[in-house]
Amino acid sequence: MKRFITDRLVEWKSDSLRKPLLIRGARQVGKTYSVLEFARTHFDGNIHVVNFEKNPDLHSIFDFNLDSNRILEELELALSKRIIPGQDLLFFDEIQECPKAIMAMRYFYEENPELHLIAAGSLLEFVLHSISFPVGRLQILSMYPLTFQEFLIAVGKELLADKIKSSFVQLSDFMIKIVNNEMYNYFIVGGMPESVLAYITKNSFIEAINIQTDLITAFRQDFSKYAGHSDRRCLNMVLTSVARKTGKQIKYSNLAEGYSNPTIKKAFELLETALLYSRVKSASPTGVPLGISVKGNRFKTVFLDIGLLSNIYGFYSDKVISKQKLAALYNGKLAEQFVGQELLASQSGSLFYWSRETRGSSAEVDYLLERAGEIIPVEVKSGKSGSLKSLHYLLGSFSNINMAYVLTEDKYGELPEQKITFLPLFKAASI
Repeated sequence: MKRFITDRLVEWKSDSLRKPLLIRGARQVGKTYSVLEFARTHFDGNIHVVNFEKNPDLHSIFDFNLDSNRILEELELALSKRIIPGQDLLFFDEIQECPKAIMAMRYFYEENPELHLIAAGSLLEFVLHSISFPVGRLQILSMYPLTFQEFLIAVGKELLADKIKSSFVQLSDFMIKIVNNEMYNYFIVGGMPESVLAYITKNSFIEAINIQTDLITAFRQDFSKYAGHSDRRCLNMVLTSVARKTGKQIKYSNLAEGYSNPTIKKAFELLETALLYSRVKSASPTGVPLGISVKGNRFKTVFLDIGLLSNIYGFYSDKVISKQKLAALYNGKLAEQFVGQELLASQSGSLFYWSRETRGSSAEVDYLLERAGEIIPVEVKSGKSGSLKSLHYLLGSFSNINMAYVLTEDKYGELPEQKITFLPLFKAASI
């Protein structure tokens, strides 16, 4: 599968000021596959893989000291192969299993700057807080499930992917119908590579859904790794509740019945650390950066993957897939999840939203973005009905905002006097 992170890896390889690269991301989003494919095509297969999960004996190489020259020599002996800086790629896979290898990466940067070194792992955040992290000595890339454009390429619709990536021009009703049909498929299959592969090879939604179920089971089995930090049953309840409350403001008390708020908060934060969802923070659009105005007690979430969310929510528990059902789902939480997931992958940063709650009235705009020093509100308009009352209120209240996007089912258009541009939902990543 073609992944856009490959373009970033190519840039990293050719950078004369290159630093060791750490790729973070949830389990099973394709980190290892992407690095191996990159090595195959850009290093002629000259890659040395050190998998710290499969080969725990190699941990001892990093226990003695963190001298990179000694570590390289001993890795060569362990792998029975020379590692040539400037020519080969050294890949530390599942690096979370050997925290000292993360610490050693700074010394590779300082003592062997010509070496191409990439590390990847899952549940990294649980390790990073307990070690001396080499700040400023590593480059970090975040990886997510396949975006909608990557999904289109994977299913053989590369021309369609190129079409929707091009400039903001009006598409015919025929083209919009084709794209929306593929987007509905993406709502079901999602972007987890194994699920996409099952859909492609078996031409079956059900096979893709079965893979999702297996992945969710694997995520839940990971809870044993957090068992010392939180109640496992509470973790299960919180995961399900967060999926069901996607797009809604989170209140800890509503996530796990029978547990105290501090217990629920701890479970929520552990699952967030595992990257099973991302927090969308409430912020004021008065100025940039948005992070300085965050209200800590107000937030929503974007789930890791739209297909996993659909599965946990039970949308397809009856194994019945119909266009009528998809249309109903489109008009609900999946539209906001889709946009949030696309925005996270395209900007690899924090997401924000705006909310105003006063006695007797409330207003909310789905997302706030920062772009070139400006704040850009983004509203997801479900279906063909519904007002933009909250967005108009925001635009009328904050004179520093010069434009906003409304993502809807099938519209391209502009209302310059109202500072609003309409785009089809599938253009979310282009913003």
